Amino acid sequence: MNTVITILFMVVIGSLIGGVTNHLAIKMLFRPHNPVYIWGKRLPFTPGLIPRRRDELAKQLGKTVVKYLLTPDTFRAKFFNVTMREKVLEWLGQQTKEKIFTEEKTLQQWLDQAGLSHAPEMIEKKLDDLIVQQVGQVQNVLATQTVEQLLPASWKERAESKIPEISRYILNKGDQYFDTVEGEQAIKGLIDGFLSSKGTFGGMIQMFIGDGSSLVPMLQREVKKFLSSDSTFHVLNNLLQKEWDKLQVQTVPQLLGDLDFTSTTERIQKYAREQLAIRDRLDLPLVHYLPDGAKWLQDNVYPKLVETTFTQVENKLEDILSRMDLENVVREQVDKFPVETLEDLVLGISKREFKMITVLGFLLGGIIGVVQGIIAVAF
Repeated sequence: MNTVITILFMVVIGSLIGGVTNHLAIKMLFRPHNPVYIWGKRLPFTPGLIPRRRDELAKQLGKTVVKYLLTPDTFRAKFFNVTMREKVLEWLGQQTKEKIFTEEKTLQQWLDQAGLSHAPEMIEKKLDDLIVQQVGQVQNVLATQTVEQLLPASWKERAESKIPEISRYILNKGDQYFDTVEGEQAIKGLIDGFLSSKGTFGGMIQMFIGDGSSLVPMLQREVKKFLSSDSTFHVLNNLLQKEWDKLQVQTVPQLLGDLDFTSTTERIQKYAREQLAIRDRLDLPLVHYLPDGAKWLQDNVYPKLVETTFTQVENKLEDILSRMDLENVVREQVDKFPVETLEDLVLGISKREFKMITVLGFLLGGIIGVVQGIIAVAF
């Protein structure tokens, strides 16, 4: 009986020693969190192992993360693949349809969101200023340049080529006119007027020839002969050419006098505002003007944009990660963790294993107690 009690006692003592020792060893990884001083001297093993080696842990963890976790190959495998590109394209297309090419948001609302609530007034003012500027430039050009300078060379050549046609047209029309009754009456009126202006001499001639009707056929023939002669054509053609040459060296104000550009400018501004209808146009959504805009972007712009972006980022991935200095970032963040956070982090991962270590300590201690008990009884 004493033998069994001795062995049981040894088992209990061994188990307690093994379990409590393991439990204290695990606790001493983290506890105490801060150094403990007695009479000005720091007690050994304070603070715990992890708080004491915190800097080394943070540094090593930073190296481990950069070397094995956040490597360029990891980023390439996770983010720079066909599936990710397709997801980005799909996301861009969806966002474009829902946020940009939507019936629920007008252009004015986009402008309001961008802080441009007074865009219609700004556009109209810019338009008015532009019209004033352009009309001013036109006015300056008309006032300083001659007709010859203003007209294109092709226009001048065509105008000069038309002068003979105009001359022939005028003479033909004159010839046709004097063949008409109206033309005959005009000739008779000229004869009667001429004779009346000569006083007594003219009256004497009228006594012999009557009212001038007898002279009309003869004068009519002479006028038609004059109009159809080549010399008359050359005279008229030269006259028109000279007038054309005179006209070309003059400015528009010299030809037409002072032009009212103020009222012209106002009418142009009013017409432009009415035709543009800025406010009405801004009250419509973007999809009204570009009904296929989202599809066009999805088919033509986004694939190239995503491909270029992914390629450029992937080519510079090592440089980007190097500039991010992830090792120091991880080290600094871990170094800033409260010890309690580190303890919760480790225990959250290995809590079950630590319990098993404690249990194993009790078990091994018990086994050792049995062996010791047997030895003690035997010897």
